[in-house]
Amino acid sequence: MGLASALHIAVLVTMISLLQRLADQFGNAGWAMVIVAFAATLLGHTLQVWIWALALKLFTSIESLEDAVYFVLVTSTTLGYGDVTLERKWRLFGAMAAVNGLLTFGLSTAFLLDVFAKVYGS
Repeated sequence: MGLASALHIAVLVTMISLLQRLADQFGNAGWAMVIVAFAATLLGHTLQVWIWALALKLFTSIESLEDAVYFVLVTSTTLGYGDVTLERKWRLFGAMAAVNGLLTFGLSTAFLLDVFAKVYGS
């Protein structure tokens, strides 16, 4: 959880400084800034999903990497279909993936709202 969160935060912090430099160099190119910010959040979440999926594949009984990625995507978004589940001894691991998803999606939302406010605010 710490590694996945740290990578996600590192991507967003790096993007903040990149967006500031782009704004200084090119001015307020709103649509481009929003696209870069959105791509950064997508990258952060993608890295996070793969870290969790690899951990699940290594430590649990999920047989395929595809199932592990699917489980993490469904769990971290709290959609929770239930068609892929963890063994009882790993349930807490799945719950922590959900908590991690909630926290980082919240962070991403705040990041994107701040970008929108800076680009399109008065």
